[in-house]
Amino acid sequence: MNHVVLVGRLTRDPELRYIAGTGTPVANFAVAVDREFTGKDGKKETDFIDIQVWGKSAENCANYIGKGSLVAIQGSIRIDTYQNQAGENRRSFRVNANRVQFLDSKNKSENSYKGSAQSFEPSFEPKGLDPQGFQAIDDDDIPF
Repeated sequence: MNHVVLVGRLTRDPELRYIAGTGTPVANFAVAVDREFTGKDGKKETDFIDIQVWGKSAENCANYIGKGSLVAIQGSIRIDTYQNQAGENRRSFRVNANRVQFLDSKNKSENSYKGSAQSFEPSFEPKGLDPQGFQAIDDDDIPF
């Protein structure tokens, strides 16, 4: 069984491209995932994992998350082998994501209301009526 679940932050914005001929969208990015234990020096260690997403999910990633965004990823590990220019065999590892859950967005600071210039002051005075007082409603006219 090849099943991976990760939670981490993007180390760069997703790079979206389209496969020639088919037009299938594919996005690539990396996620920083903290290990559950600390090293000998007492510091947490972090793994940087390459992620690849296909289809509509790839377009959503490119549009709604960016560097620093917190995501949860479900997918499988892919291992590709190739030869470098020196003729040496190399391996690359990445997670082929089936599902990406956005735990925050790249526009989170833009959507924040903390720094809003508008202020709200509650008022119990009705708008548009004479400030001297209210007109009483005759209870006999209310149908209930």
